[in-house]
Amino acid sequence: MSEIAKRVVNVDQLELEHMERGKFVSDGARIGPIVGAKDLGYSYDVVPPGKIACPFHSHRAEEEMFFIVKGTGTLRYGAERRKVRAGDFICCPTGGPETAHQIINDSDEPLAYISVSTMMPAEVCEYPDSKKVGAFGVGETRLRHMTEASAAVDYWKGEV
Repeated sequence: MSEIAKRVVNVDQLELEHMERGKFVSDGARIGPIVGAKDLGYSYDVVPPGKIACPFHSHRAEEEMFFIVKGTGTLRYGAERRKVRAGDFICCPTGGPETAHQIINDSDEPLAYISVSTMMPAEVCEYPDSKKVGAFGVGETRLRHMTEASAAVDYWKGEV
């Protein structure tokens, strides 16, 4: 395969993986690894009518951008909601609950979008609806830790 052929994939070539957890349902593909991305993550997701791909969340390290390819839905962003449709670009910068975001397919047709994110070696996400915090890291030993925000302990606990 030529070098340029390794960098291009068409949406109709993607093998979508099905994910379903209650109201969270989507068929998606991580495109970044397919095209050899190093610093950006790319994904393609198709969300069925009445469903949501992921929980309402914010990022402290990674910025995200979404592009609505097909369909309509509602963007939750902080305390606001807005209708979105094919052709819309959505910017989700880093921050706390004020930048939490979620795309909801509240239409009668599938909603498809592309997401692009910066890929940071460490990330902290907050989930305002469920009051959780997640810490994520890459490297030889991948870190993935979710906890309830109320489970916080003092910095010095167990150290003295």
